[in-house]
This record gives sequence, C-alpha cells and structure tokens, in this order.
Amino acid sequence: MKRSFLKSFLFAAFALLAFSSCSDDTNTTPQTEPKYDMTGFAKGADISWLTEMEASGKKFYNAKGSEQDCMTLLRDLGTNSVRIRVWVNPADGWSGKQDVLVKAWRAKTLGERIMIDFHYSDSWADPGKQNIPAAWTDFKDDLTKMKAAVAEHTKDVLTTLKDNGIDVEWIQIGNETRTGMLWPLGLVSDNKFDNYAALNNAGYDAAKAVYPDAQCIIHIDRGNEIGGFTWMFDGLKAAGAKWDVIGMSLYPEDDNWQTATDDCLTNISTLASRYNCKVMICEIGMAWDSENAAAMMKKMVEGCKAKPECLGIFYWEPECYGGWNDYNKGAFDSNGKPTTVLDAFGDNVVNK
Repeated sequence: MKRSFLKSFLFAAFALLAFSSCSDDTNTTPQTEPKYDMTGFAKGADISWLTEMEASGKKFYNAKGSEQDCMTLLRDLGTNSVRIRVWVNPADGWSGKQDVLVKAWRAKTLGERIMIDFHYSDSWADPGKQNIPAAWTDFKDDLTKMKAAVAEHTKDVLTTLKDNGIDVEWIQIGNETRTGMLWPLGLVSDNKFDNYAALNNAGYDAAKAVYPDAQCIIHIDRGNEIGGFTWMFDGLKAAGAKWDVIGMSLYPEDDNWQTATDDCLTNISTLASRYNCKVMICEIGMAWDSENAAAMMKKMVEGCKAKPECLGIFYWEPECYGGWNDYNKGAFDSNGKPTTVLDAFGDNVVNK
C-alpha cells in the first residue's frame, strides 16, 4: 500500500469517525485539547482483535455511555503503548501485514508507542502449537532456508511500517515460545536449543536491520513459574541466542492471584539479575467479571513500576467483551464499557 494512499484513506476514516462521535454534542463551550505524556513505563494494551471487532459491528463506550473510538478510549484510560500481533498469511487477512499497518498507523496518530509481536505462523502460536506457515512447509527440514524465511518476513513487515513513518519500540521474536518456535525444526527437545537459537537470531538480526534501536523480546508464558524461564534462557544463552528483553505472560485466577502475582514480581528481579537484561509483562489478563481483577492489576502495575528492571505491562485484548471469540479476560463489561481494571494505569493527561 502506498504511503500517500494510506494517509488519505485513514484521514477520511478518522474524519468520519470524529464527525459521527461529535455530531450529537450540543456543548459549544471551547475545550482545551488535552496533552498526553506517553513516555516512561509502558502501560500497554494488545489491541490485535480491534479492527476485526469493529468490522463485525462492535461498538465501544466510555464510562458515561458515549460511543468512542476504542483506541482513543484506551489512551484516555491511561495506555501509552499498544501491542499488535503479526501472522504470515492468515486465511481472512486479520493480523496480516496490511491489517497490522492500519492499526499501527492509528496508534501512531494517537502518540502510542508500539510493540510488534511476530508469531511466525498463519494463525496462533503459543505453548501448545508453533505451526509453520503454509508457504514455508517446504523448508520444514532445512534450517538455512527457514532462517531466510524468518528474516525476509520480519524485514518485510517492519520495512512496511517504517516506510509509512511508524516507529516501533519493541519487537517480539516469536510468541510464547516455551519450547521453541516453528516446530518441528525449532522445537526444543532433549535440551537441544541450537535450532531455536538460530531461528530466533535470524529474526533478531532482521529486526535490528530495520529498527536498530528497537528492543527485541523472547516471550514465555507462566510468569509465575521461574523454572521454565531459567531452563529456557540458560539453554538459549549457551546456544548463542540474542535478546534484549525477557517477556512474560501472566493469567491469574481467583484462587491463586495473590501468590501468582507475588511469584511473578519476584521472578522479574531474578531474571533481570541472572541474565543482565530488562523484563516486561507482555500479556496479562483476568476474567472481566472477577471481583479480584482490579486489585490484581493494581498490584501488578505498582509492583512493576517499582522495579527499574521492568519496562512495562501490557493487558491482553482489554477491548474484548460480550463473549468475543469465547474470550472472557478483557477489561470491558458486557455493554462495551471499560471496567475498573485499567484504573491501575492512571491517566496520561499533563494539562489538567
């Protein structure tokens, strides 16, 4: 997509949105345009489902019940960063390169900082599956060609963003790669980390070639369980893997949230010291209707902010509501209004 076309398309879309959201407002009193501080500790939201939700007709409302653009609403609720996943050739286009570009452009116009989360798959990559993209199946036994495919895909997506004037601050090389990526070639088995390290490094080097100052993340789930992290990162370090940040996921439940958060906060400091790097919570979430969700988030935000070794915390798909894709750990209620979970972020307004 040419940059000029993208700009024209998105400008028209935003103008229409602004008109529709303001046309019913009869208050003519001049309003001071708020100014936002989007620096420092990352207070983030993964908004990867947003465009698909909008296309399906989902609406979002602020606490007063007024319809509002979701990404703007999240900024007003205190986020200063967004996380966007990338799939290689998704069947329906959602989370593909062009969809990522649209969301990243919208984030840029709001001043949000951006994390790009490469799954290196045509669909979900997580601890239970790390499926090779259909277009790469001929390379399933060829490490050299698979590394080249990883590098090419990484450069292609990031160059598209950079050519459209979009800065990227963090880049995930794989998603929740507890036992490696691009199975079976990059599967870590029998404590053999070499293939996974090589594939990771192909992505790392490609990312740095486009955004030299971006911080690259290796992301593992179960942030409250230290053993999986030390096993993985000890093995990767020995195999020569490259990373700048260790990423964590944490999904507490009502019956363990106190201990899970205590353990995760302790693990952040342990890992930062052991591997001499920064740590970030790349995903966190709890059932939207849990009476403990807001307290959990407040504890985690305050605990992470108190640790200089922690760069930030990202809530996973807070905009989800109404049983969207059977996911119930968003931060909006069944009517599309935000819950109190994101109150933990505070706000970014500096000219109150």
